[in-house]
Amino acid sequence: MCSHYPACPSADSPNREASHVISSHPDQGWSLLCNGVVLFDDTGLLLPDGTVVAPHRAPMQLAA
Repeated sequence: MCSHYPACPSADSPNREASHVISSHPDQGWSLLCNGVVLFDDTGLLLPDGTVVAPHRAPMQLAA
């Protein structure tokens, strides 16, 4: 699906969210990545095969 060089990570890759945004809908809270992944503003994902990935925010680090 990706025509970028170098190619973006595939939908089943651990770094799939690093793919280019090909369609952005901030008013609706989602973006379509070139690997077919739908990325939601809450960090949840919908993969091309219909698999849902729950929101996953990085843990906050407290200042020492």
